[in-house]
Amino acid sequence: MTTIDCWTKLLLHTSYFIQFNYLCLMQIHVVKSKIHRVKVTGANLNYIGSITIDEDLLDAANIVEGEKVQIVNNNNGERLETYAIPGPRNSGEITLNGAAARKVAPGDILILITYAIMRMEEAKKFKPALVFPNEENNLLT
Repeated sequence: MTTIDCWTKLLLHTSYFIQFNYLCLMQIHVVKSKIHRVKVTGANLNYIGSITIDEDLLDAANIVEGEKVQIVNNNNGERLETYAIPGPRNSGEITLNGAAARKVAPGDILILITYAIMRMEEAKKFKPALVFPNEENNLLT
């Protein structure tokens, strides 16, 4: 076997190994949870930051305190990211705090989305938590 043949085999073997690792170790962002069509109940510009969400909604959507949340405002098309903090249970509270308060108005309809990073095979089997609260009062009943 010539030196060139050895290098060719080594490169082919390395290429397959890299492709295998790429496919097995690749991670993607997938929707972890979604609270669909909640109404903004408040906007507090003078708070440090975040979005206050009724703790019942957080539990139903499997969102933890401090988790990054993407906010989609159906009324004006704005998209922003902040972190979740729990509000009083069974209150229906959805309050944008700090600078994010400038992106909403009370009564705006929002979609709240969180994401997870996982391997492709996990993602194919994963089922997100989808929550559809009452659009009038943001409650689960």
